[in-house]
Amino acid sequence: MLENTFQNPILPGFYPDPSICRVGDDYYMVTSSFVYYPGLPIFHSRDLVHWEQIGHGIHRPEQLDYKNCETSEGLWAPSIRYHNGLFYIINTFVSAGREADRDNYIITASDPAGPWSDPVFVKGADGIDSSLFFDDDGSVWYVGNYICPENLYEGHHGIYLNQLDPKTLQFTGPRYIIWDGAKTQGKWIEAPHIYKKDGWYYLMVAEGGTFINHSVQMARCRAISGDYEICPRNPIVTHRHLPLLNPISVTGHADIIETQNGEWWMVLLAVRPYEGGHYNLGRETFLLPIMWAEDGWPMVDNPTGLVREKERLPKLPRTIYPLMPESDNFECTTLQMQWNTIHPSAQPFYSLTDRPGFLRLQTRPQVMEEICSPSFVGRRQRHKVFLAKTAMEFSPSSQWEEAGIALVQDDRFHYLMVLCQDQDSLCLRLYKTENGCRTLLKETAIRESKRLYLSVQGNTVDYDFYYGYQEHEMLTLARSVDASLLSSVVNNGFTGTYIGMYTSSNHHSSTNHADFDWFTYQGE
Repeated sequence: MLENTFQNPILPGFYPDPSICRVGDDYYMVTSSFVYYPGLPIFHSRDLVHWEQIGHGIHRPEQLDYKNCETSEGLWAPSIRYHNGLFYIINTFVSAGREADRDNYIITASDPAGPWSDPVFVKGADGIDSSLFFDDDGSVWYVGNYICPENLYEGHHGIYLNQLDPKTLQFTGPRYIIWDGAKTQGKWIEAPHIYKKDGWYYLMVAEGGTFINHSVQMARCRAISGDYEICPRNPIVTHRHLPLLNPISVTGHADIIETQNGEWWMVLLAVRPYEGGHYNLGRETFLLPIMWAEDGWPMVDNPTGLVREKERLPKLPRTIYPLMPESDNFECTTLQMQWNTIHPSAQPFYSLTDRPGFLRLQTRPQVMEEICSPSFVGRRQRHKVFLAKTAMEFSPSSQWEEAGIALVQDDRFHYLMVLCQDQDSLCLRLYKTENGCRTLLKETAIRESKRLYLSVQGNTVDYDFYYGYQEHEMLTLARSVDASLLSSVVNNGFTGTYIGMYTSSNHHSSTNHADFDWFTYQGE
């Protein structure tokens, strides 16, 4: 007999800032991706619990140039909507500092799997976390956040509304301020969405920042551009009153959807803290039932009013898709969708066809410790306990060349287990980069071998690194390496840990390459 509950999160690992829309019986969701490429992963579901990735919103390097962004810049907080046969994603592109340049753009597609159009930048659209609303009269509205010029207190933000020309997707008419944070003394009000129900326009926002005070709040008005009434029960969702070490914490940044059966559900981000308060998985996507109370305001539809690890199933036909593959033998001509590079690269640095059945990475001067596009192909750490392993063939031709496995939070915080040349012999080295400073933790001599197997096993406390000349006879390089180094709390960033394959010639020219026969990732 099938259980009548599901397990949160519905998208484990670094999938923050979810936005959702429905077309008939089909649901589509998009999340932030920051500097990883392809960007803006898009998912499909028919039961809100089981999701398959079907594409990316940013999937061509010429769509958007964000190669010089630091890891927590890039593509922030997309919102996905559907109107008259067309899908729209609006997204904030952040560069040159998290508080500096912010440009909002719109991409469209007739099929959410893609291809998606080139971006249309909305002139004069300041702020972050913008969203679109299509009203019944055919009007199109842009809703976004802004920094209030009065700056009455830290985090004094507000929400503004502006009509868009449906053809040019540019502002037309006046700007309306529909929520000034001073009205509620709310801090860092952002992530606005507008919904229409029973003659009311409902405005939902995130408030309190992206850490322990994060929350979801509501307001409403009979006129879309009018004076919005604040929900008396705000915040409608938060865990700010709970200890950080609650199993689910930092809840906020939400979007809601009505099913074809009249139920309402919320997708939102949250984290699963480790002991000690750090978390390496980043902000993940959770699902929460919502109901509309007699006074017309939404509220959590479960006995606790909280986001729960186990929640009741939606009243939708159960539809299960193939799980994200644990192994990749690199037998296709394109990478599977779970793989990303850091930034889109102007010149290709990997190939699946130069040596069929292998992923070939070019050994290039770019290094992991700098803001660049290193020769790295990785996937998200999606479990607190995991095992990652690969089979590598690499012969360094100089002391500068290295290749192996990388565990990456960003350019300033990561681990590298790499095969190197030490004079006339080979060695395997484990490096730690902390706050941009790279240090050698461990090294061991390696005998000449066509193939080397590399593995890392992780939990909430530490990582263990292994190597071997045969797949099932692994030797220890280092144990109990501090996992908290790769925490979002430590790097003060918005991303989660990536694990993958890496090679570099450390600022020296090279024509070499590293070949990877397969990569496996198992989590529990």
